[in-house]
Amino acid sequence: MENYWVAVLWSLLPTVVVSAIFFFVLRGVIRADRNERRAYSKIEAEERAKRGLPPVAASVTASSTGAAAEVAADAGSGATGR
Repeated sequence: MENYWVAVLWSLLPTVVVSAIFFFVLRGVIRADRNERRAYSKIEAEERAKRGLPPVAASVTASSTGAAAEVAADAGSGATGR
């Protein structure tokens, strides 16, 4: 009976280890992306302040800030941009 549980442990161990590695790698990627977006937003706010532009609207979500701002700017100016 002891060999049975050892076999069960050895058969489940690779799956658990690979899952743990995947979790930590994915968590690291998500954290790096979040920090990069935060730094980019800070730099963008500083550059907008240098140019005397108003800050980006707070109602725009962080994940779509760039795309929504470009669409709003294009719609407001009437420019096709292409």
